[in-house]
Amino acid sequence: MRIRVFGHYVYASMAALALIEALVFFAAVYAAALVRFHGSLSFLADDQALEAALWPRALLFSAVMVLCLLAFGLYSARQRARLFGIALRLILAVLMAFVVASALFYLIPNLWIGRGVVGLATTGAFFGMLVSRSIFSRVVDENLLKRRVLVYGAGKSAAAIAGIRRRSDRRGFLVVGYVPAPGELREVTDGLLEPSEGLVRLCARLDASEVVVAMDDRRRGFPIAELLQCRLAGVDVTEQLSFLERETGRVRIDILNPAWMIFGQGFRRDPLRRLTGRLLDLGAGLGVLAVASPFMLASAIAIKLEEGWGAPVFYRQWRVGLLGRPFELLKFRSMRVDAESDGQAQWACKNDPRVTRVGAFIRKVRIDELPQLLNVLRGQMSLVGPRPERPEFVAELAERIPYYHERHSVKPGITGWAQLCYPYGSSEQDALEKLQYDLYYVKNNTLLFDLAILLQTAEVVFLGKGR
Repeated sequence: MRIRVFGHYVYASMAALALIEALVFFAAVYAAALVRFHGSLSFLADDQALEAALWPRALLFSAVMVLCLLAFGLYSARQRARLFGIALRLILAVLMAFVVASALFYLIPNLWIGRGVVGLATTGAFFGMLVSRSIFSRVVDENLLKRRVLVYGAGKSAAAIAGIRRRSDRRGFLVVGYVPAPGELREVTDGLLEPSEGLVRLCARLDASEVVVAMDDRRRGFPIAELLQCRLAGVDVTEQLSFLERETGRVRIDILNPAWMIFGQGFRRDPLRRLTGRLLDLGAGLGVLAVASPFMLASAIAIKLEEGWGAPVFYRQWRVGLLGRPFELLKFRSMRVDAESDGQAQWACKNDPRVTRVGAFIRKVRIDELPQLLNVLRGQMSLVGPRPERPEFVAELAERIPYYHERHSVKPGITGWAQLCYPYGSSEQDALEKLQYDLYYVKNNTLLFDLAILLQTAEVVFLGKGR
């Protein structure tokens, strides 16, 4: 089951785990203070109660821990790393949390608690997290947290639901059966139910909390009276496309229709959203630029040393931006100067032979993208958004892929939802898959979503995910 938080869907199981661990991290500060000061907490403040002295510190530490775990994908249902990868992410997240928490306690003198307490709290939080995750995975039955779904339809449209294979996409729901629609060519063979029983009775008998309408032809035999009875009985009724969007985090282009985009929720571009987005770009962009400037200088020197002092450091390339307007994108040059000597635009590919040794390294750790911060400050890009493509590729892809131009209704970004959810690709099929995630971002574009994407980008940067 997914729950809606600030306009976005979050898996109930992940939300429950995050809440449990937040309480563990909160308690770790109290335990660390007791251990560090041998059961005495009078050091905190004169004549202050224990709760009044410690709870702000514990709350800050708990929030930092949860955000760092989120940044490394440890609350993501799409996490596919194996045991070693999970262990590495846990260690990196805890180390980052220790550094960030220590810095915040130092910068906010009223909350200073001492390095010893922070160190003990971090250690306790790490082992508490291991215990809580172990118990959670053994005790909690995920099926209890899943939404029980009854699908109305058994044809091609319903097969799109039955065909969901990725465990991460099926984490939030459990299909209890398919009710064939009249006159429909059946493509779903498993889990068929007798339609004569009626949708309301089926929902009651199977304890279904949602009916997903997945008919191939709604003009014939649409059960409006039965669906109305379901709604009045407290059962949610959802259109198939909205259901797939919610559960998979993308917009299925193969069943997308303009009416859904016109009348559906989302796709908002109000002035307040544009203002908050621009403030985020300027504030975070300047902050990242200040922190990254030493790495950018080192990269420029390395490029010169490998390619010669006459070789250009930056690579300038025309890309398509907001509303289809072209702009000149800046990157550190990671390929040979003659990478496109014939003048023909070429897709970049994995293990591209045109990439230099320095280029391979800066691409792996994403340093080659840092000059795009200047594009962000100029207002040509945002920190978060669909990746900008070259005009030659856009013209070609727009002819073959429907709704491709709709991704240009927001500014392109350095990072984005598609980059987090889909691995690096360089083909037309990859562009189609990424477009589905881009349209999801365009539809659900909010400040909170941007912040969540920026947090999760840490996993991409530190662990080289995506290339």
